[in-house]
Amino acid sequence: SKYFYCNIDKGIERQGNNMQITGIVAEYNPFHTGHMYQIQEARKITNCDLLIAVMSGNFVQRGEPAIIDKWERAKCAVQNGVDLVIELPYIYATQSCNQFAHGALTLLKLAGINSLSFGSECGNLDNLIEIAETSINPDHLHVSLDSGMSFPKSYSLLTTKMRPNDILAVAYLKEIQGTDIKPIPITRTTNYLDEEMHENISSATAIRKALKDNQDLNNTTPMEEVIKEKGMTFIEEYYPYIRTYLLTSNPKRLADTFLFSEGIENHIIEQAKKNPTYEGFIQDATNWRYTSSRIRRTLLQAANQITKEDVKKLPPLDTLRILAFNDKGREYLHNMRKKEVAIASRFAKVPLPYREMEYKTTLFYSSIFAEEKRKELLSKEVGGALYIK
Repeated sequence: SKYFYCNIDKGIERQGNNMQITGIVAEYNPFHTGHMYQIQEARKITNCDLLIAVMSGNFVQRGEPAIIDKWERAKCAVQNGVDLVIELPYIYATQSCNQFAHGALTLLKLAGINSLSFGSECGNLDNLIEIAETSINPDHLHVSLDSGMSFPKSYSLLTTKMRPNDILAVAYLKEIQGTDIKPIPITRTTNYLDEEMHENISSATAIRKALKDNQDLNNTTPMEEVIKEKGMTFIEEYYPYIRTYLLTSNPKRLADTFLFSEGIENHIIEQAKKNPTYEGFIQDATNWRYTSSRIRRTLLQAANQITKEDVKKLPPLDTLRILAFNDKGREYLHNMRKKEVAIASRFAKVPLPYREMEYKTTLFYSSIFAEEKRKELLSKEVGGALYIK
């Protein structure tokens, strides 16, 4: 196997009759055999009664649309071992790792998890905890390393460049400091950004590339048939609209868009003028000042027309929006309602500012599809959670 688990204290021991709930933060873009392995190992280590995943919706953290909609990804997760899928709201799902982790862990804490399972390239929990205990913002780890900032001695066991899962792991560990939540790293031995297909387990990046290139997926995802049946989405399909929007918008108006700062609006307008392709745009827009991740996430806010004022109006994150669940998940939700935890299994129960943002972004996500598929996605958005038998 290309994954193996790091045994922490030989698993989680039950305390009295307390229900053991394990949480996972995921994007499942798409759901693949590596995710299946993580679920199996998380259950084995924690012996949990319930496994909850907080999952990005129709847009993901790298600043792009998910290859297939959130409903299909949530359904597949429940069919393959997750008991309950909670949506990470758009505004958290499309920010850098610090805010991504904050939103996800806020929801998992509300859900009452006892343990948190997460991927890690290094697999050394002590090292990651030492780094998490420093004052540094995980978003700036790469910059700090390059500038020669001193880290704990244990960090010398890691590479000089932290990998994406380890950076997220540090962000998660910061979020659970001061709680009784037990961290459970699942060591990843495949590169998160590896574009090469492997037998049994390949990265989501490699699977998306293979789907785009119409290559064999080597049975690495149970979603292959549904993706090909329902249709795939790639950011390049949205670029003609994004480019037109940038070139027809007043720079002052763009400056009011969420994540826009330091005059980035002028920079990306110039790139839009000279680049007919999305790939060329990202390549030319990326420089010492603006990373490609920041460019992608900034573009996404412009495309969805999310303003700084929109974000200011969002209330504290206190509601669990349910995307999919099984019988165990349904029983859990019933018990949580007795504890007066805000549960939104129907769209109407989502707080209004979040509801408006989710519908708005679903309009953009669905815009490239034929009308029948577009209507289907919008209907799902305003409907209820999926019950998976």
